[in-house]
Amino acid sequence: MNSHIFPRHSKIRLPTAERGEGCFIYDTLGKSYLDASGGAAVSCLGHAHPTVIKALHAQLDRLTYAHTSFFTSDPAERIAERLCALAPEGLDRVYLLSGGSEAIEAALKLARQYFTEVGEPDRCKIIAREQSYHGNTLGALAAGGNQWRRQQFSPLLIDTHHIPPCYAYRGKTEGESDFDYGQRIANELENKILELGPRSVMAFIAEPVVGATAGAVPAVEGYFKRIRDICDRHGVLLILDEVMCGMGRTGHLFACEHDEITPDILCIAKGLGAGYQPIGAMMCSKKIYDAIERGSGFFQHGHTYLGHPMAAAAANAVLDVLVEQNLLSDVTPKGEYLQNALSLKFGQHPHVGDIRGRGLFRAVELVENRQEKTPFDPAQGVAKRLKQVAQKNGLLCYPMSGTIDGKHGDHILLAPPFIISETEMDLLIDKLSKSLDEVLGELVPASQGG
Repeated sequence: MNSHIFPRHSKIRLPTAERGEGCFIYDTLGKSYLDASGGAAVSCLGHAHPTVIKALHAQLDRLTYAHTSFFTSDPAERIAERLCALAPEGLDRVYLLSGGSEAIEAALKLARQYFTEVGEPDRCKIIAREQSYHGNTLGALAAGGNQWRRQQFSPLLIDTHHIPPCYAYRGKTEGESDFDYGQRIANELENKILELGPRSVMAFIAEPVVGATAGAVPAVEGYFKRIRDICDRHGVLLILDEVMCGMGRTGHLFACEHDEITPDILCIAKGLGAGYQPIGAMMCSKKIYDAIERGSGFFQHGHTYLGHPMAAAAANAVLDVLVEQNLLSDVTPKGEYLQNALSLKFGQHPHVGDIRGRGLFRAVELVENRQEKTPFDPAQGVAKRLKQVAQKNGLLCYPMSGTIDGKHGDHILLAPPFIISETEMDLLIDKLSKSLDEVLGELVPASQGG
């Protein structure tokens, strides 16, 4: 077929998806693919869920679009009310957008405008973590700490500042407890604030569980409580990016619930629409909203599809399934099943260094040498090859390279739909094992192979 699509990769020819059902996608040749990553941790309800389909049909007959400079809409009002009722206490307002990068961009702009509205215009500096990813718009990309993603666009990016991530598998020293490691690495934030000047820093942004860039890396216990304390001490806004790890993916509707903290600004997307409509949301505290309302009254930011009625209707239906139909309660036990299955199959594999995550958000970190935690040579393209081989074998997963520093390290991210069965998880493991053996067999001498 002669395509005029501008693809992600011009040297790869992809099959054409025709339909989706449950945890599977089918192409036009009839081949089935087990969707073990939900696309990019998006399809939390699987494909063709009847509750969402019905809601979209109903909304289509009522209202498809109304610009938010003229109208609000019932679906938008309802999703905002529900999210605030379900979110950690203190998050009071919802700004509805079309995706994760938009939500992060809005969060950064809101943080800046907040400080101009309250008379602290010198606060303009952003701190994030190395090996983070917060989106592809220029502001979001500037905040992210993945050097490979930033490199060619660096002349276009604002200056931001980065501290080490909370990555216990590679960062914890011998004899150091998880808690002590977390406190030590969290204190890097205070060191950076003091270095830059406390009155110049406006926000610290982080993912509660780091997603695509590092592979489902959860913070150790106590880390984010210390981060929250440091931000409060210095008047710095805490922005949590739950675009990938939120909306039930880790077993809590909001990932930060596990850490028992409330951010000043929180961003969600992906699972909020579950792939049925493009939608994201930025949530903020009453303190921040009131500062805008009492000041200019105008948030100097906007997009054409803010508060889109169809997208909001889809998000409401997703919440119906997650909360009202209680699908969320399945995530933790299914996540434990998947973790145990991964550990049983790969726990002693000579080229598997770490198996980690929360809920149905898991990753397998691949290494050349298990004992030394040595990564594969980036030139071998392990992640790229694994993605291709897995798809050939009917498995959609999310391998990524650059796990450690943007260049070195490979991992496989797994984020299957919450409806996945144990039988389908077993199939996932079998297909992943077959694909991994095939790739490693090409790269590793037989004497070293798994």
